[in-house]
Amino acid sequence: MANFSALDTIWLILGAVLVYWMQAGFAMVEAGFTRAKNAGNIIMKNLMDFVLGSIAYWIIGYGIMFGGLNAVFGGIDIFTRGSYDTGSVPFWVHFMFNTVFCATSATIVSGAMAERTKFISYLVYSLVISALIYPLEAHWIWGGGWLSTLTIGSWTGFHDYAGSTVVHMVGGISALIGAKILGPRIGKYDENGKARAIPGHNLTIGALGVFILWMGWFGFNPASSYGLSTYEQGCEVGNVFMTTNIAACMATLVTMIFTWIKYGKPDVSMTLNGSLAGLVAITAGCAAVDPWAAAVIGAISGIIIVLAVEFIDNKLKIDDPVGAVAVHGANGLFGSICVGLFARDGGLFTTGSIDRTLVQLVGVAAVIAFVAVTMTIVFLIIKHTIGLRVTAEEEIVGLDALEHGLASSYADFMPMPGAGNLFAGSTTSPSEKVSSDIAVPVQVMSEAAPVVGDIKMHKVEIICKMDKFEGLKKSLEDVGITGMTVVNAMGCGVQKGHFKKYRGADVEVTLLPKIKVEVVVAKVPVADVIAAAKKALYTGNIGDGKIFVYGIDECVKVRTGESGVLALQGDDQF
Repeated sequence: MANFSALDTIWLILGAVLVYWMQAGFAMVEAGFTRAKNAGNIIMKNLMDFVLGSIAYWIIGYGIMFGGLNAVFGGIDIFTRGSYDTGSVPFWVHFMFNTVFCATSATIVSGAMAERTKFISYLVYSLVISALIYPLEAHWIWGGGWLSTLTIGSWTGFHDYAGSTVVHMVGGISALIGAKILGPRIGKYDENGKARAIPGHNLTIGALGVFILWMGWFGFNPASSYGLSTYEQGCEVGNVFMTTNIAACMATLVTMIFTWIKYGKPDVSMTLNGSLAGLVAITAGCAAVDPWAAAVIGAISGIIIVLAVEFIDNKLKIDDPVGAVAVHGANGLFGSICVGLFARDGGLFTTGSIDRTLVQLVGVAAVIAFVAVTMTIVFLIIKHTIGLRVTAEEEIVGLDALEHGLASSYADFMPMPGAGNLFAGSTTSPSEKVSSDIAVPVQVMSEAAPVVGDIKMHKVEIICKMDKFEGLKKSLEDVGITGMTVVNAMGCGVQKGHFKKYRGADVEVTLLPKIKVEVVVAKVPVADVIAAAKKALYTGNIGDGKIFVYGIDECVKVRTGESGVLALQGDDQF
């Protein structure tokens, strides 16, 4: 009977759960950084790549990865029925821990190809990655294959502790090939080839995804010790925890500062990518380097992520909505090379020996070549058979509707702004501005409209910023308004919106989100309604809103048949 360790087993189970939890993080990052019309499709893809990946890895992948056939190919073991040495943990615990790693590699590709890939095509290439591509190259490094025994000079063995190459770079290179063959989203580049930013619909969800991934990385890296029962393992795990976190923190900080200098403001989405870049970069060497080296690796990765996103977007003209290629591909490559540069044993900068660096360079070059060739073949076969990309109509309408029959991932959800300071968003107080009498224009739409105070009916239509609604509603209620119609709207004034930066690209915002409030009044003087609205909305800044006044010819209450002013009385709602 095998001599299993309960502590090692529990440790690996905990690690597997945390790595599985990263699937939720990837789903949230991808959904948040893309448009709402595709959110359901993205959730479905991230769900199914884990499902299909788990099944494929069970049927064939584990045997290819850990079989002992030869140094290039582990072997075929259908439904994983063979005998394997899994050390101090039970076989199926070892199997599940490696299953969640396999699924992670496949899900990276989803983000770079989001919003225009056929769902069936995604399932096919995700299955191929989990069943063949990932297990084969992972065998070379983690399964006793040729890279694990590669010797150059005084150093033997390519080192990738938790997957900068095996998981992240493989996913990033696959994403790069797939996004290139797939082509950019409609409207991503103008007629001159200049990149247009397509902002994600929910940065809050994207940030939640990053926090989930950061938490999951504390299983991804430390649990790759495969045990915690000895003093040596405990010291190693402690070092891994520290290096993982400090690299991520340094990358986040440097990305924030770098974008602040480069764009004039700290870029939120790019800083979130910076956190992930630091985590990816330290994953290969988290056990081999000291904290000071992890801080350096993280800081450099925080700059690499910005430059890589811009290079891929603007120079290569490859549309990657979430930055997957830059995060996982570029920083997976960088982190793997850093093992040879910063490792306490054999590192170029720590010992002066270049042998370990050369081993790392050979390893990443071999994996890049293998993945680039095989995934190009896979994507081209899919493209010329079942097709890789959805139609233009499907892309414009959204994959939720036409790929899944889902009207909206946010059905019956109407974001309503919360109450707050009535002058929120204004850089100075209203007292420092021009008079509110001219700050909010009022347009009378009917010359025949009765004068203020007449018993005849008027409709007052108010267009305002979304964050001003609660204050406006209270002001209208204070002057006696009991009923109103409120709708979300998009629009712009004579300034035609504004320009801003998103992930280093210009965003021309010609239609801005607004709230349109309509009230019909008779007994309440129109002048009072206008005054209340101007008081609630005024800041003196461009975009405070507009007020339109219309004369109403007739109004009929459907329930009672009352008409005119009488139809506006009572408790009926619009």
